[in-house]
Amino acid sequence: MVTDIKDWLEDFLARGLVADLITLGGFLLALLVLARLMSQKKAPANTFAWLLIIVLVPYVGVPLYLLLGGRKLRRLAARKTPLTPTLPDQPDTPSLFSHRPVAQTIMATGAAAPVAGNRLKLLTTGVATYEELEHQIRSARHTIHITTFILGRDDTGRRVIALLAERARAGVKVRLLLDSVGCMFITRAFIAPLREAGGEVVRFMPVLPFTSRGSANLRNHRKIAVFDRTRAIIGGHNLAQEYMGPHAFRKRFADLGALVEGPAATLLNEVFIADWCFASRRPPGPLRESIPAKGPALHGKAELQVVASGPDVPGDPLYEGIISMIQEAERTIWIVTPYFIPDDVLLRSLIVKARAGRQVTLIVPARSNHPVTDFARRHYVRELHEAGGRVLLFGAGMMHSKAVIVDDCIGLLGSANFDLRSLFVNFEIGLVVHSEAEALAIKSWAEEVTKHCRVLKPESPRKHRLLASILEDFSRLLAPLL
Repeated sequence: MVTDIKDWLEDFLARGLVADLITLGGFLLALLVLARLMSQKKAPANTFAWLLIIVLVPYVGVPLYLLLGGRKLRRLAARKTPLTPTLPDQPDTPSLFSHRPVAQTIMATGAAAPVAGNRLKLLTTGVATYEELEHQIRSARHTIHITTFILGRDDTGRRVIALLAERARAGVKVRLLLDSVGCMFITRAFIAPLREAGGEVVRFMPVLPFTSRGSANLRNHRKIAVFDRTRAIIGGHNLAQEYMGPHAFRKRFADLGALVEGPAATLLNEVFIADWCFASRRPPGPLRESIPAKGPALHGKAELQVVASGPDVPGDPLYEGIISMIQEAERTIWIVTPYFIPDDVLLRSLIVKARAGRQVTLIVPARSNHPVTDFARRHYVRELHEAGGRVLLFGAGMMHSKAVIVDDCIGLLGSANFDLRSLFVNFEIGLVVHSEAEALAIKSWAEEVTKHCRVLKPESPRKHRLLASILEDFSRLLAPLL
C-alpha cells in the first residue's frame, strides 16, 4: 500500500513537473514572439491586433503569429540587388521627375529610379486586356514571363495555358509563376499541357509542407507579364474569367492595367527574375545570361518608375510613395481602390488635405467581394467624408481597379490595394507615372468611372445601429490581419 502511494506521488510530481516545464516553455516562447513583434516595423493597428490575440489567447496567437505574422524576409531583402539592368541611354534633356519629391522618396527606400523613353497604353476592360495579352503571347519570340496571384480554372485560364503551351512548342521560353495560395486549387493536370510543351511552372512559397523560408502570410500579389524583355502588362488583372476574357462576362470586375513598352518593361522583367529565382531556388545568373542582353529601344515619351514592394524590399516604397504623393498635392487627389483600409498616417494625410481645401475623391465599390472589408472601411470612409472628401460608390459590379492620381500630373497603378495587407505585407508591384500626358489619361479613365457611381450619403444616427456598430468595430480590429 505504501509503495503504491509512493509510486502515485512520484508519478503525480513528474506529471506536474512536465506541465510546469510546458507552461514555462510556452511563456518564454510567447515572450520571444512578442519581442519579435515589437521589433518589426508594423503599422500600429497591426501590432495591436497581434498583441491582443497573443496575450488573450496565447495558445492560438503564438502559433498563428509564427505561421502568419512575419512581414519581411531579411535575408532575401539583404541579398537583393538594385534594379540596374542594361538600359538604353536616357535623353540628355533634364527630366522634370528628377526633382520631384515623390521620385526621390521612392528611390530613398531602395526602389529603381524613373526611366524615360516608354510608351504606356491603358487597358480598361477585361476584353481589351485579354486581347492584348493574347497578342503579346503570340508575338513573343524569345521569352514569356508571367506572374499571377490567381489562375482561373475556367475558360480564360484554359485559354491562357493553351496559348502558352503553343508558344513553348514553338521554341519560346515560357515561365509561369503562380502564388501557391491564390492558385491552391490549380492541379498538376490543369497546367500539364504547358509543362509537356516545355514550359516551366513554379509555385511561390507553398504553405504545405511548411518551410522556414518565410511566413505563410506573405503572398505574391504581383501581376506581371513580360514579353521579350521589352514589353510588359501590369495592373490588377488576374488570369481568370472574373478579370479578363475574349468575351463580355456579366460578373466581370472593373479593373485597370497597362501595356508598357520600353526600359520600364526591362525593369519589370528584373522583378520577375528575382521572384522566379527565389521561388525556384535557382541562381539568377544563368537565367539572365539566357535572355538576349540587348537593351530595349526608346519607344515613347512616358516617364515611368517601377516600384516593387513587399517582404523582399527593406523599406515600404509604395506606402511612402503614396504618402509623398498625398502630401505634395496642391489641387486634387483621386484614389480608386477595391478596399479602403488605410493606416492612421494615410488617413490623417487625406483628412488634412481635404480640410485644407484640396479636392479629395475616393472611388470604392458599393459592395466589394469581401463583406468584412466593407464593414472595416466604414469608419475610414465616414471620417474622410466628414472632413470634406468626396466618396463615390461604384455600382456597376465589383471595382477591382487600383489607382492614385494627384494634380493631374502624377499617377500610380499596379497590383496594390489601399489597405494594410497590400502596403505592408504582400509582394506588390506598382508603376508611378511621372509624365503629365499619361497621368491625364489615367485621370480621364477615373472620370469615366464616376459615371457609374453614386455619392455616399451621410448616415443618420438611427441607421447606425448597435449590431452594425459592433460588426464595424470588430472588422476594424481584424483589418490589419485581413
